[in-house]
Amino acid sequence: MKKIGASILLAGFVSAACAQTNAPGAVAPTNAPAGRTLSLQDCIAEALQHNFDVRVERYQPLISRMGLEEAYAGYDPMFSLSGSHSHNDSPGPSGTNGISYQNDNNVSSDLSGLLPSGLGTSYDFNGKVDDTTTGESTSGSAGVTVNQPLLQGLWIDKTRLAVSAAKNQIKFTQQDLRNQLITTVSAVENAFYELIYARENLTVQQQALDLAQTQLDQDRQRVEVGSLAPLDVQQDEAQVAQSHANLIAAQFTLEFDENTLKNLITDNYLQWHELDIEPQGTLEAIRQLFDVQDSWSKGLASRPDFLQAKINLEQQGIQLKFDRNQIFPQLDLTGSFGYNGAGREFSDAFGQYAAANRPFYSYGASLTMPLSNLGPRSTYKADKAAEQQDLLKLKQLEQKVMVDIDNAIKQSQSDFDNVQATKEQRIYAEAALDAEQKKYAVGKSTTFTVLQLQNSLTLARSQEIRELANYNKDLTALAQAEGTTLERRNVDVTAN
Repeated sequence: MKKIGASILLAGFVSAACAQTNAPGAVAPTNAPAGRTLSLQDCIAEALQHNFDVRVERYQPLISRMGLEEAYAGYDPMFSLSGSHSHNDSPGPSGTNGISYQNDNNVSSDLSGLLPSGLGTSYDFNGKVDDTTTGESTSGSAGVTVNQPLLQGLWIDKTRLAVSAAKNQIKFTQQDLRNQLITTVSAVENAFYELIYARENLTVQQQALDLAQTQLDQDRQRVEVGSLAPLDVQQDEAQVAQSHANLIAAQFTLEFDENTLKNLITDNYLQWHELDIEPQGTLEAIRQLFDVQDSWSKGLASRPDFLQAKINLEQQGIQLKFDRNQIFPQLDLTGSFGYNGAGREFSDAFGQYAAANRPFYSYGASLTMPLSNLGPRSTYKADKAAEQQDLLKLKQLEQKVMVDIDNAIKQSQSDFDNVQATKEQRIYAEAALDAEQKKYAVGKSTTFTVLQLQNSLTLARSQEIRELANYNKDLTALAQAEGTTLERRNVDVTAN
C-alpha cells in the first residue's frame, strides 16, 4: 500500500500514475469520454492535494503560529529616544539693560522589557546641556530600574496567559486539520464505494433489460407459432419498459456518484468534467475482528473532537490559574541604581560615568489592594464553574465516543452478515429463475411467474452489491469514529 504524506504547509502529495482504460461491464455511448482508472489510494492522494476544504483548513495552523508570535511580542524590548531644544531670553539683572539667555539641550533614551518571571527592567540615559549667560554646563545620569511582582503577576500574568492560549490554539487548529483530513478521506472512501456500486448496479440493470428483452423475443416467436396468447406479450413489453427505466435511473446515479467523487478530489472540475472515472477494484467483504475495548482506547486517544475538548479544558485551567492570581494584592519590589555625571563638557559627564564615583540608588516596595476585591473574586468563581462545566462536557463527549464506536461495530457486524445472506439470496434467485424458465419452456409455468422471478433476481443482485458497499462504508465509519482513518490509509500528517 502506498504511503501518502500530507504536509500542513507544503501539501506534498503525489498521485500515483493512472492508466487510461475503458470501463468493464458498463454500457457506454459510442462517443464515450476518456476514462481514467483510479484506485482508492489514488483518489485519496488527489483529494489531500486538491480538495478545497483541506486546502482552506491548512492555513489555520499557520495563522495560529502567527498568533503565538504575536503573543511573544509582549517580551519584545522597547527602545525610545527623544531630544529637545529650548531657548529663553529674559531681562538682565536689576539696574542693567542687558538680556539674560538660556539654551537647554536635552536628550534621553530608554530600553525597557519584560522577562517571563514578570520582572520589568528599564535602562535609562538622560543628558542635558545648559548654555546660559553665565556659561555652559552639562549634567546627566545613567541607570537601571527594576520592578518584580511578588504576588499578583508572579506566577502568571497577561503575557504568559496569552502565550499559553496561543500554544493551545496551535494544538487546537492542528486537530481541526486532522479532523478535516479524516472527514475528507472518509468522504472519498464512501464516494469511491458508491461509485463501484453504481457501476455494478448499472451492469445488473443492463442484465435485467437483456433478460426481459430475451423473454419478449422468445414469447413473440411463441405467439407466431400459436403456442402463446398475444396478451402475454404485453406483460413482457411492460417488463422491458420498466427495465429500461431502471437502467436510465442507474445511469443517472452513476453519473451523480462520479461527480460526487470528482468534487472531492479536484479543485478544477473543468479538467475532470469529460473524464470517466473507472474505480479500480471490486467490492469485497473481508471479515474483521472487532475489539470494542481496543476501539474505545483508540477513540479516546485519537478522536480530534475529544482531543480538542481536552485542550479546551486545559486552557480553562490556565485561565483559572490567572484568575486566582488576580485575587492577590499587588505587592512589588522596586529598585534603581545608576551614576550621575556633570561638567562643562559632555566628555566631563561621561568621564564621571566611567569613574563611577557619583552613584545613586533606591529600593522599596509598593502594595496595592482593593478593599472588597469583588471583581476578581467573582471572575474566579465564574471561571471555576466554567471549568466544571467543561469537565462535564468532556465526560459527555467521552461517552458519545464510546457509543459511536459501539454502534459502528454493531453496524459492521450486522452488514457483514447481510452480505452473506444477500449472496445466498442471489444464488437461490438464480436457481429459481432457471428452474422456472425450464418449466415455462415446456408449458408448465406462466409469463407472469417468470417475470416475477426475473424481478426477484434483479433485486437480489442489486441488494448483494448494496450490502457489500454498506459493509465497506461501515468500516470507514468505524475508523472515523475511532479517529484512526489517517493511520488506516497511511496518511502521514507532518507539521512543519
